[in-house]
Amino acid sequence: MDTIASSNLKRPEPQALASTLEALAARFGNRLITSQAVRDQHAHTTTWLTPEPPDAVVMAQETADVQDAVRICAKNRVPVIAFGTGTSLEGQVNAPAGGVCIDLRDMNNVLEVHADDLDCVIQPGITRKALNEYLRDQGVFFPIDPGADASLGGMASTRASGTNAVRYGTMRDNVLALKVVRADGEIITTGTRAKKSSAGYDLTHLFVGAEGTLGIISELTIKLRGIPETIAAAACSFSTLRGACQATILAIQTGIPVARIELLNAAQVRACNAYSKLTLPETPLLLLEFHGSENEVAEQSRNFSEIANECGGGEFSWTTRPEDRNRLWQARHDGYWAVKALRPGAGVVATDVCVPISRLADCVIETEADLNRLNLQSPIVGHVGDGNFHCSLLCDVDDRDEMARGEEFMHRLVERAQAMGGTCTGEHGIGQGKQKYLKAELGSEAIDAMRALKRALDPENIFNPGKILPAI
Repeated sequence: MDTIASSNLKRPEPQALASTLEALAARFGNRLITSQAVRDQHAHTTTWLTPEPPDAVVMAQETADVQDAVRICAKNRVPVIAFGTGTSLEGQVNAPAGGVCIDLRDMNNVLEVHADDLDCVIQPGITRKALNEYLRDQGVFFPIDPGADASLGGMASTRASGTNAVRYGTMRDNVLALKVVRADGEIITTGTRAKKSSAGYDLTHLFVGAEGTLGIISELTIKLRGIPETIAAAACSFSTLRGACQATILAIQTGIPVARIELLNAAQVRACNAYSKLTLPETPLLLLEFHGSENEVAEQSRNFSEIANECGGGEFSWTTRPEDRNRLWQARHDGYWAVKALRPGAGVVATDVCVPISRLADCVIETEADLNRLNLQSPIVGHVGDGNFHCSLLCDVDDRDEMARGEEFMHRLVERAQAMGGTCTGEHGIGQGKQKYLKAELGSEAIDAMRALKRALDPENIFNPGKILPAI
């Protein structure tokens, strides 16, 4: 049977698994962990998907560790799941067929920094906050900010983006080259430090977004940016969602180089006010950030203020004081916890879609109407400069009727985005949670091409099986 196409993931035979764990123990000693508590930590998920822990965890410290672990597992066709910080949202770190999780958190070194060339070489386990702290005194930073303090390897694997993507792009745009451990334990080098290349297939971007299903990233070469001379944060409330969305569209169309432009609907503003002790008007809100020289930032702020006024915006306030900026953005990044605090004990599932920016207002407004019709609570936030927004749906997981309404809402949300020329996920990825929507979005021919790639690079289906590719 074609294991890549099989809908029935099979766990390794007990003898094969025992042999694998014995060999791993001989190689890694106490860096092979089989305790239930640690295994459970490597299957946690912020979705409603059932956690599925691996059979063991290997704590890797260098590329050779990853290579050896993969070789040992491959010998007995035991699944291998790469793990960064576990912040993925669609079950990407679950182990539905058991197997071995390779934890990369200790591979967290900055190997090279080339400030003059605006790039650096890093190991996959370093987090974005740790990297930027390391880079700060060299006048450069890495701009991709998904909110969570995720690992850079995980961010590349899920093709993450976040609040700065409207100006700086996503991980797809900021990875120059990778070193990847393939299914036989050998290393693939996908590119160089050159800013562009026409040399062969674009393997770098094949692995960016592959969610660990084609290989394990062991080293990244990424782009850096100069730290702006001036950074200003701004907030502007609107009487309607459509007005806030229209201001976003006009700002993008007129070429204002906003670094961040985030939408919070009224429900999300209320949650943030309560959780972060803010006093923002509880109406639709845009949070923005402008980067550049002092004069450029002032001009950008003035230009957006005029647009906001045309679209029914209220008072437009902006500040360059770091403590004020950080307070605003920390409240935005704490949005998930603010929602969770609205209904203690309820389950929360964060989901996202992305549409062409011209359809943003329609999609968000119809989504709010669905929530009202279905009597559901789900504040909305969005990286609206990209047409990407998120819903954080609160449901009592023991209430079958409410859960059914929640499932209906999420299904309608995805279908609506796809019907508007958008995607089922702008940045969370497919994992297990959104496999069922991939065929409708891309077509069976594209799925077949993905299966062929998976078969070519991972013929025994050991890398993160049961993810991305929908079951047949």
